[in-house]
Amino acid sequence: MNFGIEGKVAMVTGAGGGLGGAIARSLAKEGARVVVADVHQPSAMRTAQTIQEDGGQATPLDLDLANLDDMSERIDTIRSQLGPVDILVNNSGGPPPSLATGISAQTWEKHFRAMVLSLMHLTDLVLPDMRKKGWGRIITSTSSGVVTPIANLGVSNTLRLALVGWSKTLAREVAPDGITANVVLPGRIATSRIQQLDEARAEREKKPIDQVIKESTDTIPIGRYGRVQEYGDVVAFLASTQASYLTGSVIRIDGGLIPSI
Repeated sequence: MNFGIEGKVAMVTGAGGGLGGAIARSLAKEGARVVVADVHQPSAMRTAQTIQEDGGQATPLDLDLANLDDMSERIDTIRSQLGPVDILVNNSGGPPPSLATGISAQTWEKHFRAMVLSLMHLTDLVLPDMRKKGWGRIITSTSSGVVTPIANLGVSNTLRLALVGWSKTLAREVAPDGITANVVLPGRIATSRIQQLDEARAEREKKPIDQVIKESTDTIPIGRYGRVQEYGDVVAFLASTQASYLTGSVIRIDGGLIPSI
């Protein structure tokens, strides 16, 4: 299937990581010119190099989501080098494990700025160009914790849920302009983040890591952790021309893990 996004400019934040890198690769395979944005430049460059070695087009970009002041300049750079952003994939790292109580106001503010405010600001910067073209895709990656809060991820559960309400509101506002806005949320996808959470649980509960992983996969109907490329391919479809009537939705890529309807 031809997704109809060949030549379009796709910007993926956090693209040096597992999920972001997979999304960038999936978009590049469909012919998009991908901006691989990440605060850790060696990781961004590795993702870009992998795409280029596979015959795709990728440009690494140094982007610190916690630094809102530099974002406008970064978007101007993309616009001058590649053209306006057609597809924006909002993807940020998660905060350390935590309870919902006993968190300082400064910590809440720090993570809200990096995980929520940054993505809303970045979206506002690319929307004018999308509106001029009458076409655009805004896809925001969150967490299964926005549907079923995950124990010991109090900060993540709380802040990522704000992005769901924002995206749903945004979808209605930009639909007349030919722009869609959707949320994707991973279940347990095999990334370094999941490995860190499993290791933290093993230490917390004094269990062998193999036991923790087995207990985790036993809760997933498909019986395994997801592959990062499975996640990336769903995002690429949401960016496609075929997905033009799909907006304001929350797509679960979880192997059936989330128990609620």
